[in-house]
Amino acid sequence: MASIFSKIIAGEIPCYKIAENEYFFAFLDIFPMREGHVLIVPRKETDKIFDLDDQLLSEWLVFARPIAKAIERSFPCDRCGISVIGLEVPHAHMHLVPINSADDLNFTRPKIKLTANQLKEVQEKILTALKG
Repeated sequence: MASIFSKIIAGEIPCYKIAENEYFFAFLDIFPMREGHVLIVPRKETDKIFDLDDQLLSEWLVFARPIAKAIERSFPCDRCGISVIGLEVPHAHMHLVPINSADDLNFTRPKIKLTANQLKEVQEKILTALKG
């Protein structure tokens, strides 16, 4: 059975897409830690990140870099943090989150609730920053 991320990639579930290429797909987390929280997943459904081949694993960070920079330009933060936990969905995924402290990546904290309009605004901020 396809993961929820595979269904998002296939367009079966709507998302707030940030970027894509032939190997990866990036979109907003609709249950974010903070505004600007982006998920990046490989198109190839693989449960564990370290089961990916070497080339895909290294290209993942290269794909993530401009998105992370756009997040940093779009939201007040010291940096864009990265986390790979992989317990929530059996499809490898990377979290990019604007952070000011390590506690901003504490996934046991309650998530923030954003409206569809707020998510669209976050998406537009990141997309604009990616262009320039």
